[in-house]
Parts: sequence; C-alpha cells; structure tokens
Amino acid sequence: MAMYQNTPMEKLNLPEFDIKLKQEGDKTWVFDLLRKKYVVLTPEEWVRQHFLNYLTTSLGYPKSLMKVESGMRHHKLIRRTDILVYNREAKPFMLVECKAAEVSLNQAVFDQVSAYNQAYQAPHLVITNGLHHFCCKLDFQSQKYEFLTDLPQLVE
Repeated sequence: MAMYQNTPMEKLNLPEFDIKLKQEGDKTWVFDLLRKKYVVLTPEEWVRQHFLNYLTTSLGYPKSLMKVESGMRHHKLIRRTDILVYNREAKPFMLVECKAAEVSLNQAVFDQVSAYNQAYQAPHLVITNGLHHFCCKLDFQSQKYEFLTDLPQLVE
C-alpha cells in the first residue's frame, strides 16, 4: 500500500508506474495522464490513472484516442464515463468503468456501464476496481455478449 501524506492508496493488480502526486493543504492531487493537469486524488482516481497507464504503456493504446470523464446524458441527468476509447475511425471502441479497490464488481456495476453504453454503442465494456478487471465484447445484432480473458487490441 502506498502512502502519501495520510492518503493510503492500495497496491493494485496493474503495473506500477511513476505516478505524480502533490500535496496542497489537506488534499492530495494526482497528475492526470490524459487531461494533463492535476486532479484530486480519490481511490477511484487512483484506479483510473493506473488503468490509463496500463492501456497506454502495456497495451499501446494511443492517448489521442481516449477521453476521461466525458459527459453524457443518461435519464435526463449528466453522467461522466471514466474512460472512453475510440478506434482510428473516431467511433467508440471500449467503455471503461473504474471503481475504488474496495468496491465489489457486481451486476450493478455492469448494469451501470451498460446503461452508459446505450449512448456510445462501444463494442467492448470493461469494469475494473484495480484488483479485478472484466471485459466483454458485445454483439448488438444478436444482443449477446462474451466475456474476454484479455482486453482487445486496438486494430488499425
């Protein structure tokens, strides 16, 4: 478990990296790899930044094809998706929902990302709490899904 000025952050099942943190008053901030600015460090943000690093560094997903916390409308409310990955044709490819490490990845989390995906129609959904990761591929025509053992490669 990493510690930063009274901010315990759990060791995750994701590659470690040189995460940039800073302290201002009683808040710890983390440098967001995509937004290129510091944001308040929360347990969910800790997972999001590690997962972004995994996507870009380990899997080679280009940062230019990703959005973090992009707004969307769901049941007349503005919701924010954690990570949205586009393919090279600028179409949604994968929607990722990040939860804090202590949050169980259950049907409610899967339902949440599925509901958000109604707006995007991304063919891949991922839920992660940094310790466990689940990815499924959707077939919209047959209305079926298949869980994958690995995250998909971003094809040209």
